[in-house]
Order: sequence, then C-alpha cells, then structure tokens
Amino acid sequence: MKGRKGALAVAVIGIIAVIASLAAFEVVMQKPSPTQEPTEQPTQAPIPADLAIHVNPVSGLGPDFMMGADVSMLEQLEENGALFRVNDAPKDCLAILKDHGVNWIRLRIWNDPTDANGVYLGGGNSDLKTTAAIAARAKRLGLKFFLDFHYSDWWADPGKQNMPKAWVGLSSQELNTAVYDYTAGVMRDLAKAGAMPDMVQVGNELNGGMMWPAGQTAAQGSETIGGYDGLAALLKAGIKAVRDTDPNGADPLTRTRIVIHLANGGDNALYRTVFDELTARGVDFDVIGLSHYSYWHGPLADLKANMNDISQRYHKPVVVAETAYAYTMADSDLFPNLFGPNEERLGGYKATVQGQATAVRDVIEAVAQVPDGKGLGVFYWEPDWIALNGAGWKAGQGDEWDNQAMFNPHGEALQSMYVFRLVRPTSGSLFVPATVTEIPPIALEVPLGTAPQLPAAVKAAYSDDSVRDTQVTWEALDAAAFGKEGQVTATGTVNGTDRKVTANLTVTRNTNVLKNPGFESGALGPWTVDGDTGAVDVSKEAANVHAGTYAAHYWLDKPFAFTLSQNISGLSSGTYRLSAWIQGGGGEKTLQLFVTCGGETLTVDVVNTGWQNWTQPAIDKIAVSGGTCTVGLKAASDGGSWAFLDDIELSKVE
Repeated sequence: MKGRKGALAVAVIGIIAVIASLAAFEVVMQKPSPTQEPTEQPTQAPIPADLAIHVNPVSGLGPDFMMGADVSMLEQLEENGALFRVNDAPKDCLAILKDHGVNWIRLRIWNDPTDANGVYLGGGNSDLKTTAAIAARAKRLGLKFFLDFHYSDWWADPGKQNMPKAWVGLSSQELNTAVYDYTAGVMRDLAKAGAMPDMVQVGNELNGGMMWPAGQTAAQGSETIGGYDGLAALLKAGIKAVRDTDPNGADPLTRTRIVIHLANGGDNALYRTVFDELTARGVDFDVIGLSHYSYWHGPLADLKANMNDISQRYHKPVVVAETAYAYTMADSDLFPNLFGPNEERLGGYKATVQGQATAVRDVIEAVAQVPDGKGLGVFYWEPDWIALNGAGWKAGQGDEWDNQAMFNPHGEALQSMYVFRLVRPTSGSLFVPATVTEIPPIALEVPLGTAPQLPAAVKAAYSDDSVRDTQVTWEALDAAAFGKEGQVTATGTVNGTDRKVTANLTVTRNTNVLKNPGFESGALGPWTVDGDTGAVDVSKEAANVHAGTYAAHYWLDKPFAFTLSQNISGLSSGTYRLSAWIQGGGGEKTLQLFVTCGGETLTVDVVNTGWQNWTQPAIDKIAVSGGTCTVGLKAASDGGSWAFLDDIELSKVE
C-alpha cells in the first residue's frame, strides 16, 4: 500500500476514539417536499453583486471543464429530513449545485452495503438502487455522471480494500467473471434508469490495489497476494464490462471514459510505480484520477508536478476526483471532525468560507494548467454532507465531514459554492492580487553560544485567506546576545514590502545535538542508511509529518532490513536522553531505537499501531564520557511494513 494509509482511510473509516452521543444534538430540518424533485433544467441565476468573497478567474478554462461534486450521501440525507436552501428558500440540492456552476456529479457504488441481517451500514447506503435514483435526477437536470465502483460492500480506500462478502472464496477465474458480470449488470441497469455514466472509475483509490488479497499489490509479512498481475486481471474484467455495455464502446472519441484512481495526488513515485505496472500489463484506461486534500497530501506544487509528469509519461488526461477544504472550525453534531487545527495548519488556507473557495479555486487552476489541455476537471467531495441525525459515516454514528460541506448546518448554500462559476473568465470576476494581511510571530529554540539560522520564508496570511510561504529579509543580530540563556527578538521585513516580521528566539542549554533531526533539509544527510537503502526516503506528505515539513519514511513490498544512523562527536560528558516520534502500520520483525556511546549499545523496542498513531519511544540515562555517540533506528520486515520517523532528539539532561 505504498507505506501509508490514504486520505479517506481516515476520512470515512478511521477509528474514532471518542464516540459522542448523537442524541445530544438536533438539526432543525423538514422532510423534503415533492417540489424538490426537479422536473426540468433550471436556469442559472445571476451571481449576487454583494458577495462577501472574491475568487480570481482562471484563464484557459474551456466550457467542458469538469466542475464536479460527489453527492453520494444525498439520498440518505434527504431520507432523514435534510432540506437545502438558497436565501432561505428550499430547493433541490442538485439544482442548487448546478445553479452555482457544477456540471458533473460523482457517485460511489457499493456491492451490498448491509450487515448479516440485511440492515444498511450507513455512509450513504450506496447500492445500485440509491445510486441510480440520484444519477437519474442529475441526468434530468442536464448534469453529467461519473460513477465510482468501489468493488466492496462498504468504504474502500488505500487503507482497506475489502472483498465483497458474496465473492469471498472464489477462485481467480471465478472472481474475474464475478467482476465482469456485476459491472455489466450495473451499467445495463443504469442505462435502463436513464442514468448511463459518462465516466467510470474502476476501483477507488487503488494505491495498494483492490479486493484484497486477490488484487493486493503489497504484501504484509508472509501473506499470499495477487500482486499487480491479480490487480490487472480484475481491472481488465471491470473495464471490459464497461466497454461491452457502452453503446459507444468501440469509439474512443465518444465512449464512456475509464478512470484509474489513486490517492496521495502529490506522490509522483507512487503514481509512476502503479501506472508503470498497469501499462506494462496492457490495462486499457482513458484517464488518471487523483485525490488531493492539501492537509493530508501536501503542497499544491507537488500535485502540479505530478499531474504534469504523468499526463505526459502515460499520454493520458488527468482529473482530480476528490478534493475538499473546511469553511469553519465549528462542529455541528458533537461528533469529532476530521478537519481540525492541525489540518488548518498543514492545509495552506484559513478554515473560512473565503479560504474554502480559494482552496478549490487553486486546485482548479492547477488542473487547468496541465500541459496540452490534459487537465479535465475537479470534483469536490461531498459538499452536501451536513450534520444530520441518521446520516453519519456509519449507522448510529455522526458526521466527520460537516465542516467541509458547502452548505451550513441548516442547509443554506455557502457563498464558497460560487467558486465553480467565478473561476470562469466569463463570470466577470476580476483578477485582484492577494496581499499580506497577517504574519504571526515565529518561535525558535537556539543553542547557547550559537548564531541562529533564521528561515528565509515564513507563513503569512493573505487577503484571499490563503496561507503562503513568504520571503523575508532579517536584520543583523548581535552575536553576543546568544552567549547567555534567555529571550532574543529578531525582526525582519517581507521582501518587496514594508511589513515587519518578528521571531521570538529562546536561547537554551538543553538543545538537540543532532543535525537535521527532523529531516527539514528535505534529504537524509547527515543520516546514513546501511542495508536496504531503497526502503528509506524523505517524505513531505503533510498528514505523515509530526512537525515541520518533512519526515523520514520507510517501506518496501519485499523483505528488507536497514539501519538509519548518525554519528555525533564533540559531546560534553554527562547524561543524555534520546527520543523520536514515529507512526506506522506495524508488523516489523525488528524495530528499535538505539544509541551507542563508548562501545555500549542501549535500545528500546518500538511498536507501531496505525496511521497517525504517533508514539515517542525514548532511552534515558545515557552516559557519555568519550565525546562520541551513534544514534539511529534499526528495522527488519518480511515486507509491506511502513512508518514515518520525525523529530529525533539527543539532549544533555545532566
């Protein structure tokens, strides 16, 4: 699974430690009236002249650029009383989306989302009946339809790809036949319902394959998996079924387009690995789909670079099949939201209506700028998912997504939804350069007697509620100020402006003696790797970093063993403490933090328990007398184990 869990592993199925009672809240809603069912295509209303947000237009957007929305929760929301509004007037959710510039919808489909007693599991209950009903409504409105086969009975994502219960135990040949028959049946039934898909993705976020273990591409330990051969066979069965049931299947220009979709949109190494393997096996597809949530998957620059590369490398257009951002930090149902302060810190935008609009606008621009017109569009994931009793991520539980919806808790459309119209140059929106509005002071620790290395750039808030790295020129500091413990203030100026920046520096004796302890150089050095060097690299996936921008990462889909270490000399005699932060999937044969000083090696065993479950193993009472130590991490695995290591510290305590 490429050494990490993906966005929606947390977004919809992550283990929630705190389960709050849903009885504690009540959203005032009405049962949807028959007038919500659209009978004809609505005419787009004028964009209000008094919008409180501004969205800069994006050049180069063609009329067919996909402005999409995944609304897979919609029917369950409506069944539980959700009523959507514009200016407090009830209106069909799909019509509202279209009026705000959406021209495509996306819907997931699960094989049989029920438990052993036939009771729906929740999360949209996205079976064929539910999917067909929403898709047919969308088609009647003139919206195009993107179908997302999960090939699972419930949520499928990089962290889990569970086989549908009806297919467990089938042979490879029987399984391929089942995939073909099921896919063809769905396509025929949708066509009969007036909901023929215009684009189909075969599998959802296939970082590590699908329908494990038959289509699993990375083994955990000694388990038997189908590998890329198994995955390719399953994909070919599904793709053939779509082609065979498509009236235009033989015409590459008019047929339903086939999408292969991965998460972690900025991870070029992942995309090259998977698509090299699939193209080598002759998998027939038309479009590469990506998920990109900036607060999980890292900077927009990485997404841009990856899309530009893979669109040329595989001669395929790309589509961002999932993206989203929060408009508030408030929670509507007392059920913990996935987007909180840490996600806002990592995401690059304020959690405001303006910030949400700017975040979506910037992804649209990134796709529109893919060379040779190979950027097809962007889909916002679940703008409709307001908090509502009976419509949580799982039956009996709440909504982790409500602060990333594009409707407020009462179902009123947010102004950020106009981003899908305002980005088009034809909207009349003018380009207004964003300006710096706020630069919070930064805080740094400085070793006693050492001149600080002040950052060349700091985070600044801008008028469009983006938060960007901004170049700074610092005033000269008096070196004598760092000869004693205490506080020192540094002042800088944002380049090209007269705006000032402050750095609050704490001069302290108890400092980390390691170099590049958090891998913030973006490279491993001066850390060295002995053993399987290909297992270790540096990652800047935002969701997998403990602090700062980077973390060390290891993973291989075959047995591996390595030692990551750093030698330190010139240490003063005394007692030291070694610690590190680590999170990972577990399953290693050996995983130890170690320190060797003067021939004696001390170790502590490390046990990883899951994605984002950070722990801080430590070794205390390290006696240093010879001035030299070696510290590091030893790991050995049968294959498939992964982890992220960050903020290693060796400090003198006595």
